[in-house]
Amino acid sequence: MATTDGGGVLRVLVAKVGLDGHDRGLRIVARILRDAGCEVIYAGLRQSTETITAMAMQEDVDIVGVSMHNGAHLTLAPAVVGALRLAGLDTPVLVGGIVPPADIPVLLAAGVAAVLGPGSSNDEVVATVRAAASRPRADRAGMRQAAD
Repeated sequence: MATTDGGGVLRVLVAKVGLDGHDRGLRIVARILRDAGCEVIYAGLRQSTETITAMAMQEDVDIVGVSMHNGAHLTLAPAVVGALRLAGLDTPVLVGGIVPPADIPVLLAAGVAAVLGPGSSNDEVVATVRAAASRPRADRAGMRQAAD
């Protein structure tokens, strides 16, 4: 079972930001995490940074996962991190989807905890989420897990 440091079940919010309508991968990740014992809150398509932040607060999630397939990851992922921080949340943000390798360091520098690309295995997805949730808050920046 996927648990937090405190032993509770990991609560993961997964969402698509902006106008990206490709949600198959997000649905697969939600299932992978659910099957691993996480409680998954599926926000779905066309969410804003404000709605993601509000849901993260309301649902008291341990992780926010955003899926990117429209090339806007360098704008939208840092915006999600910024909105969460502005609201006083230190919730790690994981990005999944189509992210060129050269953009990964930029996302990590912007506060994204980890990046998972196409072809990431179920085990990689679960391990990355667990690692992000289990790291002390101050040490969470700079995590990286990307599919080759």
